Amino acid sequence: MKKTYFIWLSIYFVVWTLAYWEYAAFLTVGRLTGISVFFILLFIVPLFKEKPLIQTLLFCTQALLTILIFYPINNELSLFAILIQSLIMAEAAFYLSRIKSLIVFSVQILSAAVILMMSTVTPSQLYWSALYYLLLVVALLYHQVIHNREKEARLSNEALLEEYRRMKRQLLVEEQQARQDERMLIGHEIHDSVGHKLTALLFQFEAFRLTAAEKDKETVEKLKELAEQSLEETRQAVRSFKQHEVGGLQGVIRLIRKLETESFMKINFSVKHGAFAAPLTGEQSFAIYRAVQEALTNIMKHSSTREAQVIFESPGGSIFRFEVINATTHDRYFQEGYGLKAMRERLEKVGGSLEIDYEAQRFLVRGTIRLADWGGSDD
Repeated sequence: MKKTYFIWLSIYFVVWTLAYWEYAAFLTVGRLTGISVFFILLFIVPLFKEKPLIQTLLFCTQALLTILIFYPINNELSLFAILIQSLIMAEAAFYLSRIKSLIVFSVQILSAAVILMMSTVTPSQLYWSALYYLLLVVALLYHQVIHNREKEARLSNEALLEEYRRMKRQLLVEEQQARQDERMLIGHEIHDSVGHKLTALLFQFEAFRLTAAEKDKETVEKLKELAEQSLEETRQAVRSFKQHEVGGLQGVIRLIRKLETESFMKINFSVKHGAFAAPLTGEQSFAIYRAVQEALTNIMKHSSTREAQVIFESPGGSIFRFEVINATTHDRYFQEGYGLKAMRERLEKVGGSLEIDYEAQRFLVRGTIRLADWGGSDD
């Protein structure tokens, strides 16, 4: 809207400048007053965007002012009058509805008719003026139809885009729920089948131990301990299936998807140098997930831009490094808060470190974790 207003204003400025050069010698107090009022109305028309009835009255007033301003000078018809009247009609067609713009057209054509009657015009000039206004009205009404169709299509597209985003968020929630249900189902299957059979096996080992010979009791005890360890590991696996939060690199990808769909963040995610193949432990993966989550959350809360770049890399397989970069303006009062301190402590617990690089045009969070030797030895 602002850009369109300045376009109209520029066109009016050019036309009125040319008209002033043409008729500077014929300006009177009445004409100068009319021009002043005309420009006052021109500046206040956009203020009544939500009140089309007032805009209609303002456009009609401008149309009537053209009679006072362009009262025939030397009984000659001014082409600048026709041009300015055409701009008023075009602006009315752009801002107003069909009925209200037709009211402005009618007032404007009556004003043009008054100026023509006061001027000494030839029949060809009269026919030309009538044909010009007829074609102008048809063209403006046609433009109005096309403009309204484009506006309706744009509103429809915006509604469809909002519905698409809503369905995408819903699909993401349903996908997460489906995965969680599948994990729960697998956990129940493990618990009901493997867990129960291991429990039964433990009872059988205990019963056999009570009746076994003294020389076999030690072997039975070891087998029982192995079965107990297997049962405990099975229970831990079932508990992990019941966890709702997924950490690690997979969790980071899901977090990025969620922020892009729900919070409209623009995140450029790139993986370099075999980051997905890095031998991260579960605790290290979860620490990386939490660090990236905290960094992106800080960008949402404190940054003036909603864009970020996330980079994962594992050069040489000896370290894993992640970077979260946000283009922002420099804040000389920046201090490391609780979130960054907690991020640093979490990474240090898993053998990592955190760096904060705050430059004039960007804010960078870099985390580094030392990995176990790629070849499996630690010399």
